[in-house]
Amino acid sequence: MKKGVIVVGAGGHAKVCIESLRGMGEQVDFCVGDAQSQSVCVGVPVLNGDEHLARLNAEGYRRAFIAIGSNRLRARLADLAIAQGYELVNAISPHAVISPSVKLGTGIAVMAGAVINAEALIDSLAIINTGACVDHDCKIGKAAHVAPQCGLAGNVSVGSKSFLGIGSRVIPEISIGSDVMVGAGSVVITDIEDDQTVVGVPARPLIR
Repeated sequence: MKKGVIVVGAGGHAKVCIESLRGMGEQVDFCVGDAQSQSVCVGVPVLNGDEHLARLNAEGYRRAFIAIGSNRLRARLADLAIAQGYELVNAISPHAVISPSVKLGTGIAVMAGAVINAEALIDSLAIINTGACVDHDCKIGKAAHVAPQCGLAGNVSVGSKSFLGIGSRVIPEISIGSDVMVGAGSVVITDIEDDQTVVGVPARPLIR
């Protein structure tokens, strides 16, 4: 019997990713959750504890998807899965629109209604969430997350593990650094350095 995909995560984000994988024709055999996870996630049995990854790999499972919303945790668990011998697959909704010239890494989630235009680059473990628009020549860094209904104009760069909150907008040619948090509904019109939190219209650094 063909071995299916192991999904790491068993929460709401995992539900959407599992349905995307199914839409691609993939079989999802198990989720690996934490101690608080429910026993089933959209029909998939849940195993509680990361130690199950090694056991499943020993049983012949080789493909995994990391369905965790937290950028840092997703990157850490991806490293764990790869070290144990898994290859990461993508979960791309059949209802997303992706240009044939887009370059995709591995372990990427692209949700329904998302649009990714010509010659954009989406690095591994990135999330392009529901209804987000990533225009031409954008570069989305490793384990970054573009939340639902975000709009990125052309030639925008987003650094690794950065998060663009729901409904945020970015004008053309903007560079957003790594580990940046852009608040929901913000409009980014200037470059943002690493490790910044910005909010508002226009987006400005949050005073702590």
